[in-house]
Amino acid sequence: MDYVIELLNITKEFPGIKANDNVTLKLRPQTIHAVLGENGAGKSTLMSILFGLYQPDAGQIRVRGKDVKITNPNIANDFGIGMVHQHFKLVEEFTVVENIILGLEPKNKYGTIDIKSAAEKVAEISEKYGLRVDPYAKIKDISVGMQQRVEILKMLYRDAEILIFDEPTAVLTPQEIEELLSIMKGLIKKGKSILLITHKLAEIKQVADECSVLQKGRYIGTVKVEETDERQMAEMMVGRNVSFHVDKAEAKPKEVILEVRNLTLQGNTKKPIINDVSFDVHAGEIFCVAGIEGNGQTELVELITGLKKQTGGTVKLLGSEIQNLSIRKRTEAGIGHIPEDRHKHGLVLDYTVEQNIALQTYYKEPLSKYGIINKKEVRKLSEELIERFDVRSGKGSETTARSMSGGNQQKAIIAREVSRSPMLLIAVQPTRGLDVGAIEYIHKELISERDSGKAVLLVSLELDEVLDVADRIAVMYEGEIMDTVLSKDTNENELGLMMTGSRKAGDK
Repeated sequence: MDYVIELLNITKEFPGIKANDNVTLKLRPQTIHAVLGENGAGKSTLMSILFGLYQPDAGQIRVRGKDVKITNPNIANDFGIGMVHQHFKLVEEFTVVENIILGLEPKNKYGTIDIKSAAEKVAEISEKYGLRVDPYAKIKDISVGMQQRVEILKMLYRDAEILIFDEPTAVLTPQEIEELLSIMKGLIKKGKSILLITHKLAEIKQVADECSVLQKGRYIGTVKVEETDERQMAEMMVGRNVSFHVDKAEAKPKEVILEVRNLTLQGNTKKPIINDVSFDVHAGEIFCVAGIEGNGQTELVELITGLKKQTGGTVKLLGSEIQNLSIRKRTEAGIGHIPEDRHKHGLVLDYTVEQNIALQTYYKEPLSKYGIINKKEVRKLSEELIERFDVRSGKGSETTARSMSGGNQQKAIIAREVSRSPMLLIAVQPTRGLDVGAIEYIHKELISERDSGKAVLLVSLELDEVLDVADRIAVMYEGEIMDTVLSKDTNENELGLMMTGSRKAGDK
């Protein structure tokens, strides 16, 4: 058999946008086939059609050589197709096993759900594929990497042979990414076939056999991965040369904008979540807090922005204490915030682009007067920023945030925060899940803020981003700052050791 899946001449339109324009893609058995493209190129739409979430306007799907119609995910499951979505579809209060069997609950002779036999089957599958998880753990209590394993087990429990992974590494730590890639290789050895949607060229080089590239909904071509380098794939994806290196002049730090002293946050255990953290961020520099996820970076940002209340210590902005101010008062004092989770904290997903862009300033002139919003001014601001920040959306200002690609959602947040010209811009994981073109754009924006005399506090897990973009780097480990180094005086290896608590900079 040549192909297990053939998507032939698939076309799909949404209002104002042609998501897939006559796309053909073929998956060989027991291979990993990457689907590469910018945010909004139509990758997720194409996979959603294969999984039965959307119906194509034109084109044909073949599974194992036979023409099929996949009208919903249950039919996809019947054909042995499973999908791990970018945003996991798990019930947080349920256990691992309850999530896996949801919709396929086995019954015992008394007609009740037989959790014990289901847990045994889950344990057996997880052992076979090297997916160690505790069947009785609650989803809310396990790491993001473990939650992803649960999503994979859901597919395997349903005997899926063709596995779709949509941006599977976007929310994982470097260590979890390595584990996932080796799990995927193991799945291939055991007879599965994988479609992998990603923007991460290094991961494609590591695991994929073939790579098909989409650009603005159109099929560009398919290449053999071992014969193609990252630069060639990036060019196919964005249609131009992409710089993998950030060009920036030496920083010229000026006065202190943010002053953090002895900041502490006590958790439920004896050891504080944030323990006596002190640092300064100057105008004209990008100061980065680096570390493996879960070492206090999230909480540190929540304390500075007012989302959490500190147990001790002070935060000064431009010389004035702000640790007891409300969130709005802090933003008005000069803080811009690109949050870690764009869906939970960055956007109101069912609001339009223009409503999201006005969120921080809707109550001020010229956007409103005497408490009445001036819709004309909101539209004017929105259209200016859509143009300036290249936010691509089907219906412009009237597009709902939910319907946009991740990269364009991120650009809308950056447009809103940067346009207010804050003295301190806090950017947390600003390029998570974005393609090389969008990453290049966001890095330029951060450097341009720095060069205009603003202070930038960057929080990132990506070591290459940290070394490329930051001027100074503070490494956090278990709620404390291990050390602060100049980016030009360190490297990935040294940072990696500091991030695992092995040593401080300069230790031999």
